[in-house]
Amino acid sequence: MRSFRYQLVNVFVESSSATFGGNPLCVFEDAHGMTDAEMQALTAQFNLSETTFILPRQGMHPQVRIFTPAFEMPFAGHPTIGTAFVANALGLDGCSGDSLKLALKVGDIPVVRDAQGAWTFTANPHVSRAVDFSRADAAAMLGIAEGDLGAAPRYVDNGSEQVVIPVASLDALARVKPVPELLKKHVQVRLDRYLAYAVARVAPNQFQVRFFFPKDGAMMAEDPGTGSACACLGGYLLDAGEPTPSQFTVTQGEFINRRNVLQLSLTNDKQVRVGGRVLPLGAGEIHLP
Repeated sequence: MRSFRYQLVNVFVESSSATFGGNPLCVFEDAHGMTDAEMQALTAQFNLSETTFILPRQGMHPQVRIFTPAFEMPFAGHPTIGTAFVANALGLDGCSGDSLKLALKVGDIPVVRDAQGAWTFTANPHVSRAVDFSRADAAAMLGIAEGDLGAAPRYVDNGSEQVVIPVASLDALARVKPVPELLKKHVQVRLDRYLAYAVARVAPNQFQVRFFFPKDGAMMAEDPGTGSACACLGGYLLDAGEPTPSQFTVTQGEFINRRNVLQLSLTNDKQVRVGGRVLPLGAGEIHLP
């Protein structure tokens, strides 16, 4: 019998008292000895949006693999931050102090902890491209009127490609109700997914967002906190000529009663950083034959 310890954390919590806020994550402390199939099966077993598997390396920063219940991800934001928190708490090689790296499928991702205890990753440089659907198509996909849209949508990719769709107001954001058939028809990002990241600028330095993705066939689910998409918003803003340095608060999950608070920053040298607080909830052990 093989035993593997895991920790449960919430990422992007508003405060240390927000026990059931943030985006939940399961982190396996040492996945050496697990097969790919076992990692995938365990992720389906926990049925969270992602589960991560740390592969410690002696004298080096650890490798990390990120799985959804259906497939492996090359990069994801809240798993990166939550895993950095766990690796640091465990004192793994290369993870002590306030600055560390995690070796992901997209390469080494640096993560730092600030004086308030929040963790922030620096995303890989982004690439972007124009969408190949019309504004009318974009509005229909989101279930809103064309007049509810803001600036032009755009695909942005810094390791996990997203389609960023600005909407004109918080009222429009509240009325978003994605149509799966139309998303599947018009939106195809890497890994053959169809999804939508709807963004409302509610103040010069504040955004409220919603992220939708397919789950269990044609049904659309809403994610409470999406760090990779937030990083894509940073790339979108850079492409649009946003002044740097800039800092923004991005909130998500309000419409599903799971508030997340993300910090987005654009540096003078055009880097995108995304951060937030992590709250540990508990730990356990899985036994495999």
